[in-house]
Amino acid sequence: MKASLNKRQRSLLKKIRTAITANPFSHDRLLADCAITGLTPESKPSKTTLLRETVAIAQDCVVTLRENNQAKVSHYTNTDRKLVDGLFLFVIFHRYIDQLDQHIRVQITRQSPIPLDCAREIRQEMTEFGYSSEETGRYIAIFFQLRRAFYFIKSTLSGDCPSMAELRSRLWNNIFTHDTGLYMELLWNKMEDFSTILNGETGTGKGVAAAAIGRSGYIPFDLKKNTFKESFTRAFLASNLSQIPEQLIESELFGHTRGSFTGATRDHAGIFARSSRYGAVFLDEIGELSPHIQVKLLQILQERTFTPVGGTTTTKFSGRVIAATNRDINRLRQQGKFRNDFYYRLCSDTITIPALRVRIQENNEELKLLTTHLLKRITGSPNPTLLHKVLEKIKKDIPQNYPWHGNVRELDQCIRSILISGTCLPADAAHGKAQIDTLQTILRDNPSIARLTGWYCNHLYQQYGTYQQVARQTGLDRRTVKKYIDQQAL
Repeated sequence: MKASLNKRQRSLLKKIRTAITANPFSHDRLLADCAITGLTPESKPSKTTLLRETVAIAQDCVVTLRENNQAKVSHYTNTDRKLVDGLFLFVIFHRYIDQLDQHIRVQITRQSPIPLDCAREIRQEMTEFGYSSEETGRYIAIFFQLRRAFYFIKSTLSGDCPSMAELRSRLWNNIFTHDTGLYMELLWNKMEDFSTILNGETGTGKGVAAAAIGRSGYIPFDLKKNTFKESFTRAFLASNLSQIPEQLIESELFGHTRGSFTGATRDHAGIFARSSRYGAVFLDEIGELSPHIQVKLLQILQERTFTPVGGTTTTKFSGRVIAATNRDINRLRQQGKFRNDFYYRLCSDTITIPALRVRIQENNEELKLLTTHLLKRITGSPNPTLLHKVLEKIKKDIPQNYPWHGNVRELDQCIRSILISGTCLPADAAHGKAQIDTLQTILRDNPSIARLTGWYCNHLYQQYGTYQQVARQTGLDRRTVKKYIDQQAL
């Protein structure tokens, strides 16, 4: 028996479909929920109230369809089928949000997949609405993916300034595209072909943003075992390339076979071999890679295969690639240090993580909000009295308009310093004074150019932590930098 929607139902379901496909971190979702409920953005309804009323209206619509024996997707064709499909999915998803969130909180402590307690109830409802077993499994996977993405983006990237709101919205789009409806219909199992570059200064949180993407990929649901085929806790692997000796980078990325070089006493699986087929690999400081390694990574991005060092067997890679750098990639491309073909395979999406000083300029309350988030993460629970003490100490010890060159990482260490010692001397000020005192001492002895160069290389090494960064700053090659720093240590 075929059914059709009346004009009023069709109008409402179009609005519901707009809501379910909208980015929850965007203004569009607010407008969509307001259109459904009749509330206005100007009235500033709370998100909780707005969502509750939106869901109630959708549920009433389902009740009406059931009373008229029209609550099966198979009863509809063409546009009406899509609209009814959106309604049913919207209602089911929101009915089980709390259970899905609980599953996240439990699964995050486990490495192996655990059973989804609400799966049988969801399956029963979807069967009643006329969905096949295949469709049910796919939508359960998407429901959980939606909640994971919302959880990691919202809970790990705090802040209430415009640039952070924009960042959360961009991350959501990176996972589900700008149109969740398009994603659910065509791209849910194809996102591994979309690579990402995260730009931003050191300490801004590029790793946190990468983890939010990497832990929010599509993971199939096994209807027979009542579990997901992989735990999202195993879906994200990260490698900081600036911390790996240049001669070992290829082995870390692609692995090596026994005997492939001196010291290779056994086979080693690189990060791409260890990656889950449903996960993502995060390559931090991608700007440090040599052109030779860039070519091998290009093969992974283009052909989705790699070969271990010394090996002859080609291995398939099925995950996503997320890269990050604090360097100007366009400048590196102009200098010939970053291959254009490699860049064009990486840049499906380029996202910039805002600096802390920018966030504070946009919103005076940003420092307080971020301190609250970091303090809760350190202590495990909110403590208003302790928060007040920490904020007062920051206000006293940190100069007004302090630039926070170390960004969120520097603020985090500042909070820890206050908890340990009761004070927080700005890192730039403390480091700068010590360096000035040392330099003045050196200058009294009429030092040679070699000694001054060694001092400067050591100064930069303490600041950046890698020979590659020092070499870039000084224009010296990496071996020369290492020689000068080693001499300083004697």
